[in-house]
Amino acid sequence: MNQIVVLAFLCLVSCCCSNLIKAQEKKHMRMVPYPLSDSVASAIDSVPQIDLYEVLKKDIFRKKNKPIKKDTVTSKPVISFIPAVGYTLTSGLAVTLSGNFAFRTAPGARVSTVTASAAFTAKKQFTIPVESNIWSKNGEYVFVGDYRFYKYPQNTYGLGSSSNIKNVDSVKYNYIRFYETILRHITGNLYLGGGYIIDYHNKITNSGNNNGTPSDYLAYGTASHTVSSGITLNGLFDSRDNSISPAKGFYTAVQYRDNYHFLGSTSGWRSLIIDVRHYYKFPQASDNVLAFWSYNWLVISGKPPFLDLPATSWDPYSSTGRGYIQGRFRGAQMVYLETEYRYKLSANGLFGGVFFVNAESFSAAPGSHLQAVQPGFGPGLRLKLNKISKTNVCIDYGFGREGSRGLFINIGELF
Repeated sequence: MNQIVVLAFLCLVSCCCSNLIKAQEKKHMRMVPYPLSDSVASAIDSVPQIDLYEVLKKDIFRKKNKPIKKDTVTSKPVISFIPAVGYTLTSGLAVTLSGNFAFRTAPGARVSTVTASAAFTAKKQFTIPVESNIWSKNGEYVFVGDYRFYKYPQNTYGLGSSSNIKNVDSVKYNYIRFYETILRHITGNLYLGGGYIIDYHNKITNSGNNNGTPSDYLAYGTASHTVSSGITLNGLFDSRDNSISPAKGFYTAVQYRDNYHFLGSTSGWRSLIIDVRHYYKFPQASDNVLAFWSYNWLVISGKPPFLDLPATSWDPYSSTGRGYIQGRFRGAQMVYLETEYRYKLSANGLFGGVFFVNAESFSAAPGSHLQAVQPGFGPGLRLKLNKISKTNVCIDYGFGREGSRGLFINIGELF
């Protein structure tokens, strides 16, 4: 296992040069354009692939597994879910039910997905997040949703990526999020559109820094409730072969957000999010994947409420900053980079592994400059939950600076 992790790390370092990757692609890749619809279930596996459901049916319930076709995602949803008891830095001990389902709105359409979970934690947190990507029958439209209810006591540590982990300020609040975006096909893999989004926090209280130092939260400005309500302009380019567990392709999403008083916002402010991802099979003839991610979340003007500022692991999929607790870094500008190498541990696809490296930098209040770069890294295991939709149970252990470390669990790849 140690040799595999070392090899993965060396591959990550040696492959960061895009020219090397392009040379590998030109040497090995067959010139086949990316398909319009997502691919699921590998077509070139020489060893029959299995997943956790098949293991449970065969070894526990003594039922025979039926062979599947190359692609069995139809209008009937392919459901993957798992109940669990786990532990993370953010939640402590938690009882969760997580899952997703994949389906097509018509034959040949892209695979639509809905991911949802419910959790109750030892820190008295209750969360219900739901994310959706629904493609229309003819591929002309995609509907992107993000809906959440959180009852969420959470620590904050001040502003900027140079903030001290000892400056712990406990903030309690209820949180409702409603994001809905509609994008229309323009050409090829390009979509443009817009939407409406609202972040609503109420019953906000805080206790101040527990070490007696001045709290950035109090200095920034407090309120018992805040609203950020606005419209968005969105662009999407998506040539990934599979949205749940990509093996190749390119993804870019851009969101410009403008919040208005007449829509109920506490303050008027504007932000820009640029999300870029690229996936390569490396080596080209293998099922191993080298993935790159850049996530940049920038406040352009105005002063957002403190809890709506860019922050670690507050991206739509709570994926940034493995190695740090959610909300560890917060500020008006966020620049984030991550690389992950994903590899098989078993030929039948049931077990896999990853090694990831990330780095993030934040400014403090609006108008200030970016501060120190904070790195994170770690290994992870993958358990194939559903081979048709390529859904994995992701178990990662991340390390950061100042002794930060912890377990991170997710259904589906983090990016």
